[in-house]
Amino acid sequence: MIPSRAPSPVDKLALAVVHQPERAIPAPAGAREESLRLLLQTAADSGVTRIATKPDGDGERWLGQAWPFPSPFQVSVRTVPVSDGVDRVEARARRSLERLGLPRGDLLLVSAANDLAGAEGRALWDRLLALKDRGLYRRIGFCATVEDGPALLARRFQPDVIQLRCNLLDQRAQHSGALSELAALGVDVHASSVFADGLLFVSGDSLPPEMQRHAPALSRIRRRLAEARIDPMQATLAYAMGLPEVTAVVASVASAAELRAVVAAAHAPTPALDWTALQLEPAAIAAAGPRRISSAA
Repeated sequence: MIPSRAPSPVDKLALAVVHQPERAIPAPAGAREESLRLLLQTAADSGVTRIATKPDGDGERWLGQAWPFPSPFQVSVRTVPVSDGVDRVEARARRSLERLGLPRGDLLLVSAANDLAGAEGRALWDRLLALKDRGLYRRIGFCATVEDGPALLARRFQPDVIQLRCNLLDQRAQHSGALSELAALGVDVHASSVFADGLLFVSGDSLPPEMQRHAPALSRIRRRLAEARIDPMQATLAYAMGLPEVTAVVASVASAAELRAVVAAAHAPTPALDWTALQLEPAAIAAAGPRRISSAA
């Protein structure tokens, strides 16, 4: 009998590979493909088994051409907006698997909870259920924010997974009770936006205009981490990965170097910090809006 592997911090990691030029270094096609292969091979060698994708641009196709063989990854796919029509949503979900070069996917997520709250919500969900029943996707779910009322939607649709924005600066998913409610319903929670748009990694002058007024608070948080000798990446990952209700933490990476930094931070000892003291005030987060406080990852 082969002994089972001891649990590892990276067991919770899911990678959202960033292809946008502002994060990924521009390169000729051949160099880009080699960079992506290196990133994915580094992920496989590090024990990461989850990849999160979006139906944007050529990202799915690039990934499909770069998987290591045999691929160890469980892949999640997002839907296109239901405003395109439920037929289009289903066709695009099938097409995503073709572009990724996969016979089936692990998880299909409705990209926005609002798509389920609208008039076509039930029809949309029935299409996802049909794809699951046919074995094209093992699990289905949706992406949400605290404002979407994820527990209420979970009771209505009974998803396998909800991807919920949750990070060190925005701890509302935890303190509102949303995480515990979802866990009680048997829903797996994937924490996204764990780096909070990189707000802890930039100085006040580099902050987006709508966050400038929060520069003093962010500076205080960075100073507390520095005094504790804790790297911001280590702190942000430790917070999300330490939430018992969270089964996966989605981290965005644009290169093998970034991935190695994420993996190293994940393996670092969990710091003894007062997490509550490191969040932005909930009112400030609400005023900033979820797009500014949360990244696509």
